[in-house]
Amino acid sequence: MTKIMVQDNSLKESPSNAPHKLILTVDKLSITTVTGIQLVDKLSYELRQGQTLAIVGESGSGKSIASLALLGLLPDSLLISGDVKLASSAGMAALPIANDRLRNAALRSIRGQRIGMVFQEPMTALNPLHTVAKQIAESLRLSGVPKKQWRDKSIALLEDVNITDPADKLKRYPHELSGGQRQRVMIAMALAQQPDVLIADEPTTALDISLQHDILALLDDLKRQHNMAMILISHDLNLVRRYSDEVIVMRQGQTIEQSQTATVFNQPKAEYTRTLIKQDFGQALNLSVNEQSQHLKVLEVNNLQVRFPMEKNLFGSTKRWFDAIKNVNMTLQKGQALGIVGESGSGKTTIALALSQLLSNQAQVSGQIVVNDQDISALSKSELRQFRSQIQMVFQDPFASINPRMTVMQTIEEGLLVQGVDKAVRQQAVIDSLATVYLPAEFAQRYPHELSGGQRQRVALARALIMKPSLLILDEPTSALDSTTQVTVVNLLREIQEKLHVSYVFISHDLKVVRALCQHIMVLKDGMCVESGRTEDIFNNPQHPYAKQLLQASMV
Repeated sequence: MTKIMVQDNSLKESPSNAPHKLILTVDKLSITTVTGIQLVDKLSYELRQGQTLAIVGESGSGKSIASLALLGLLPDSLLISGDVKLASSAGMAALPIANDRLRNAALRSIRGQRIGMVFQEPMTALNPLHTVAKQIAESLRLSGVPKKQWRDKSIALLEDVNITDPADKLKRYPHELSGGQRQRVMIAMALAQQPDVLIADEPTTALDISLQHDILALLDDLKRQHNMAMILISHDLNLVRRYSDEVIVMRQGQTIEQSQTATVFNQPKAEYTRTLIKQDFGQALNLSVNEQSQHLKVLEVNNLQVRFPMEKNLFGSTKRWFDAIKNVNMTLQKGQALGIVGESGSGKTTIALALSQLLSNQAQVSGQIVVNDQDISALSKSELRQFRSQIQMVFQDPFASINPRMTVMQTIEEGLLVQGVDKAVRQQAVIDSLATVYLPAEFAQRYPHELSGGQRQRVALARALIMKPSLLILDEPTSALDSTTQVTVVNLLREIQEKLHVSYVFISHDLKVVRALCQHIMVLKDGMCVESGRTEDIFNNPQHPYAKQLLQASMV
């Protein structure tokens, strides 16, 4: 019979002996589907206060569900076994992880208050209908803080996670914050209940490289300040190198390697671990002037400016604007790739949406965007609809950009359907497009939830390529993928670039990916281009201080 834990906060009051005190043990944790598929196979580890354990592996390795099992957050259809114990004043007490009717009631006092969690995507984890103040207050209420103290405590928590002007941010909704700010709010909410163990599940996936290190350094500092232990889940082995004491490498539910972080990096035993550490993206295509005519300009942008309304008067007209993009110029030749890099909020995605003519009507766009010698701002709505086939976009999260109710066939053929292409021709074009991205023809009848993350991104790519575009805009197409899948997608994009002579505008926070794919890069900061030129020139000899800082962060 499982023991039911009562809340015990006594551990938080003894920092002197905390770094060596055993706080959590997991012994032979196994998770199996009803059909007998082993998702996690006998995972075991010990966690001490002040320690960070990194669990690393590609998508589907079992690293996230192994941690969700500790909090009883997995579906009842999964079979869970093993022993999990959490420290209490009476010693180590068992947590009920097996699926039974007592589990939820027993774990209610554990969730948040003893074991906190920071989820991967804050935009989906935060409630879009509630302000930051209301969401942090919920965590404070659960931890027993009196209502009159909620505002002061909330401001203190936001200051702890280095959010500027915290009083203002309390009034904001999640969509009004940058990615880094949303992630910091999630961390503040987790800290509100003062947990003994903090689980950070891919906390940096959607963030630029400098923000990734900022968030991990912040978590590391907060762990020491609050005397916690931390489980850091990631697909990037190199990123967690500086921020963990011990590493577990998982693959398809199996523990491939487990040791001290320094040992894993200096003397990796498994070939799979060595592959994760190296993460070789290859080199960008060497496109000489002879191969690419300088007269074939696919894209030319002059003095692009984008403004968003910030404040309106009583009559509804805008009295204050935010300048998101300021006088940006760019040129892109046929078959070449331009990488746009910069921190969160620098304007990368705004440029992509401006090029695709997908900005809202409220945005004020000026400047000239010429695609294949056509000024697209001069096109009527009907002309633009026809012209769109020449400019296609692949978004960051394929699961969000693909309709879950449509099959792969329906998803990919949609553009041709709008253009009135015959059914037989459409279906053959879908098969051909799937072949281009190395997906079998039978995938055409599958739905998005039946595909892996990498397969969904290939479908999104096939949907764009079926229109035979000359310009493909890729907005963070690899950020939501694990490292091995990233390498595969980058190799595929390079092959498509070489075969079809498609030009790319490639937006990414991962500078290793940009270097492996793009012949030219542009560095953005606060909506302005601070440096641009040939990729290797800028990587080897950056001139602007911000470019130097960004490149230095990517090499850490």
